[in-house]
Order: sequence, then structure tokens, then C-alpha cells
Amino acid sequence: MAYKSLAHFISALESADELIRIKEFVSPHLEITEITDRIVKNQGKALLFENNGSAFPLLINAFASEKRMCLALGIQNLDDIGKELSKVLHEFLGPKKTFLEKLKMIPALREVASWMPEVISGKGSCQEIMMKDPDLTKLPVLTCWPADGGPFITLPVVHTKDPESGIRNTGMYRMQVFAPDMTGMHWHLHKGSAHHYLKYKKIHKRMPVSVTLGGDPVYTFAATAPLPENFDEYMFAGFLRKKRVKMVKCITNDLEVPDDVDFVIEGYVDPEEELILEGPFGDHTGFYSLTDFYPKFHITCITHKKNAVYPTTIVGIPPMEDAWIGKATERIFLTPMRLTTVPELINLNMPAAGVFHNLVLLEIEKTFPGQGLKVMNSLWGAGQMMFNKITVVVDRKIQLNDYLEVARTVSELVDPLEDIHFIKGPVDILDHSSRHFAFGSKMGIDATVKPDQVTDHKTGVLISPFIDKANLLKAYPEIERIHAAWLDKGISLVIISLKKLRPGHIREISRNAVLCDWIKNIKFILFLDEGIDITKPALVTWICTNNLDPLRDCFFINYDDHSRYSGLFMDGSRKTRELDNFDRDWPNIITMDDDVIKKIDNIWHTLPLGTFLPSPSTDYKALVIKKGALS
Repeated sequence: MAYKSLAHFISALESADELIRIKEFVSPHLEITEITDRIVKNQGKALLFENNGSAFPLLINAFASEKRMCLALGIQNLDDIGKELSKVLHEFLGPKKTFLEKLKMIPALREVASWMPEVISGKGSCQEIMMKDPDLTKLPVLTCWPADGGPFITLPVVHTKDPESGIRNTGMYRMQVFAPDMTGMHWHLHKGSAHHYLKYKKIHKRMPVSVTLGGDPVYTFAATAPLPENFDEYMFAGFLRKKRVKMVKCITNDLEVPDDVDFVIEGYVDPEEELILEGPFGDHTGFYSLTDFYPKFHITCITHKKNAVYPTTIVGIPPMEDAWIGKATERIFLTPMRLTTVPELINLNMPAAGVFHNLVLLEIEKTFPGQGLKVMNSLWGAGQMMFNKITVVVDRKIQLNDYLEVARTVSELVDPLEDIHFIKGPVDILDHSSRHFAFGSKMGIDATVKPDQVTDHKTGVLISPFIDKANLLKAYPEIERIHAAWLDKGISLVIISLKKLRPGHIREISRNAVLCDWIKNIKFILFLDEGIDITKPALVTWICTNNLDPLRDCFFINYDDHSRYSGLFMDGSRKTRELDNFDRDWPNIITMDDDVIKKIDNIWHTLPLGTFLPSPSTDYKALVIKKGALS
């Protein structure tokens, strides 16, 4: 389904009883974030803040459920697009033996042609009103979190072109507002627009950039999609909406944008210009991304349609709205991955607590030894899947979203000494645990059935797991808590929270626990910092996968005779210079200021939000080391 405008999508949300209109004043400075954080973590509706101190209503949380994500994409089920994409690809890639079979391709080719974007003459509806002097302060740009470096545009579709080929790229990169006519441009090292920037730098030319906000929600999704290099996002948008995207030329540069978006922010980046210190920003990892230098985006023109709506989002400790955008990506791109990279792939799941790149679960059809390892390496070399930090591969017919069943399968079938593999490679630039910026390590867990492999646990039976809590607590009073309840559920995992006191502390505890027989037949032992509720699986997964650099923080313990205990010890604690010889700055966990929480508590009953919801930030206050972005 093609939406004519963002207002059209808002009407669809309202008709589906998926929208709350808030007419009372709420400030874009922290207050909208605090309300939205409560709503999104309780599976609440989309929110339209009509009174925010600007002339434009603000839409947020519009994608934050499976129902709303399907509504945005015009489908009934997130798997529908993948099935359709599979059909299209098979139609084109399948063998054509007869002339008649080739003739049958003509309607399919016409359909593909109908998805191609079309540049139309004249002005678009997005250019109905032009600001005499471009001024971002007239938009309700959010300051999302207390330690953010300033207001950030969080849902922009950034348009650039390759100066050599002229091929367009769109991406989504946060934009910190520094002045009414200037922002930062936080395009990541590995992204398409960053590649264009480097090319403009080589030829010493200004780089035209145009940013759009709003329009058909498909445009927003397409900008986030992990498409192949040089594949036009607006062709993909045409496929999704079953209608070509009509584009218009910008007023002050030669880029084209969809004619029906709500806002167009035109300008340029000068590669010869000094970079600007951007950030911090409360990011989708649930931690602040810290300050770094990025290009300046100079604004030459802002246009918008009449009755424009400003779309935005917040990110932070999961689950957040972006989890549902990620879920749609997961379901849609399963088919292309199967057809182009891993034909044995049956299913995949990226848990929200793994913030996309930290954890991926895979189900394969296994036909030969070592296939699990082959799949891991294939995906670590495939596009944005290269950022995956921990990959788990199974070949049993289990539901990958049943995380307890996945954990039981790993516990039964994995011999840590045989089936856990480590490599080094690129990591997401937001990964704060890697010893080096954008480069770290990955861990693959092969939880497939291995009938011919001789291992210490080839029977698959969990043999009398045992932990001596009393002696551990007596020897190490700095241990806050030991959670071993998973053992009773067939999950070979023990979690220990503690206050680290000295270098090598966690390895010391691990070695003594093994040598003194305080731990026996337990395959995974995870250490976390004190103050964490280690009984909550999603919280533990989120903290652990963020804080691990697998090759550095996962280890085995040898006995005195040099044989090895078959259990993996994992240090998921915060790393410091003093205790861990960690040279990079460690970011803080994102929480809201107490005074903002108190204010929203006090005004909640005046807003049409239903039953009072407490602030999610209160659950994480104990994990914050001090105020600010830097821990």
C-alpha cells in the first residue's frame, strides 16, 4: 500500500486505534522522551504531540509494534514481503529453457519497471512552503537524554550521490543541531554516504546533501534497509508500496527527493572543512555513544508541505521502537540471505536485547560436518552481518524466539572446548567493549547436532551440574549474588554478580572455583557487575553482549595437570584502565534525570495516556556510575 503522506499514515493509525493525540503542552527537551520511553516499554500506542512549542505536530513511536510495522508497510504479516521477494527472485534467477518461458518474463519485467523512481517536473508538495531563512529551531527537534550533546534529528533520510557514478544513496544518520542552519552528519565509517564523502574529499569538491523527514513511512524503512551496494533504496520503496516513488529536484542542489515528504533540508558538506566534535548521544545500544569528530552539514534551504508533521524516534535501553524496524528487516532479508549467501539457512532471530549486532540466532539444515562454522563465517563476511558479535547456530526444529529452548539446546549440544569459535574482525563503531575502535572479536557457538564428533559431552546429557555457593561466598565476600536457578531448567548457566576489586579478579575466582571443585559440570559461567538484577534474562543478555569482547573476555581454566575444565567463563563486567588495562573511555548507561521523571509523574494524570506507568529509568539507576555520558 502506498501512503499519500505521513498524515495519511497517521489517519490509518488512528483508524486502527493505534494512536494517541496529546493536545496538552509537552516539551521536546527530555519530556517527550520520558513519556515515550514509558509507553514503548509497555507496548503502547503511537503518540502525536500536537502542542510542543512549534508549529508542527510531532509523531513518535509510530513503528513500535508488529501491527504498526505491518501497517506502515501495507502488509498483514512481516513474513509476507520475504515470501514475495523470494517469488520475484526465483522468477528472475530460475532457468528459462523454452522461448515460452522467456516470454513469460515480460510481465515480470514490466512490474519491476513500475517500481523504478520517476523524476517529475515542477515543484512537489514538499516544496509548498519555503523558509525565508532556514531555521531548524522552528522544528520540534528532541533533546532525547540528559547527557546528549544537544538536540538531535533522529529519523532523517539522508540523500547523497556518488560523484563518479551518480548513483544515489539514502541512509539514516543522526544529526546534532549546532545552529539554526548547521548540524553534524554522523555517518558511520562503513556506510554508503561516508564512502561518497571520501570520494568528494579526493576531488576537493563540496558534497551536496539533502535530508527528508516524513512522507510514506516506507521511505524511512528503506533508508535503514541493508540493501546491496549501489541498489537504489527508492526502487526498493517502490517494490514495498507497489507504486513508483515520484521525485522532484531540490531547490539549491541537484539531488532529487520524494515529492510527498513533509520536510526537505537541503545543503552541503565541505570535505575540506574542519570536522566538528559531535555527541554524546544516548544510542540504541542502551549506552551513550561518546563524542567524536564528524563533518558539518550546512543548510541552504528548508521547505515543507502545508500541515507538515515532524516524525522522530528515541533510542536507548531496549526494547525501543527501532527493535520493530529491525524485526521487519530480519524477516524481509531472510530470503535474500538464503539465496545469495547461506542456502542452508532456514530461519534467523535477532533478539531485541542484542541490539541488532550483538546477538543473532540461526537455524540451518545441516548436511555435513562443520556446516555450523561455515555458516558463521559466511555471514560474518556478508554486508552488515559482519557486525554480529555473538552467533548461535542450531539445526533443530525449534522456535528461535523461544529463548529458553534455544538455551537448553545450547546447553545440551555444545561442548565449550570443541564448539565455541573465536575470530577477529570489524565491529560496529558503537561497540564500546572492543579494545580498538571498530575492530574487535566475535564468538560463534555451534549448537548443531554432531553425531560423528568425539567430544567430552557427546552423549548430550548434562551430568550433575554443581556449584558450591557457600564456599564461594565465604572465600569471596565481594560476590553480591549467585544465580543458579537456570540449572533446574536444563540450562547449564550460572550468573555471578560482584564488585571487582583488583586486576585479574574474575579469573582468580574462576580458577579457584575450578581447582577447589566449587564448580562442576557447568558449561557457562557469567560474571557481571554488582547492582544488576541477574535473574532477568533480557537485562543480563543486554548487559553481557554489550560488555563482552569475546576473545578478550571469554576464557577457559586449566587444571594443574594442564587438562582443561570444559566450561566457558565470561567476563561481562564494565572494563576500566585500573582493573582491566582498558584504554578506551567506557560510556554510561542511559537513564533519565530524576527531576524530569518527577515532572512526568506529576502531569501523567493530565494526559490521555491511560494507567500510570512508572519510569523505566528507575530500574537502571543502580548501574549508572556517575552523572554524564562517561562512566
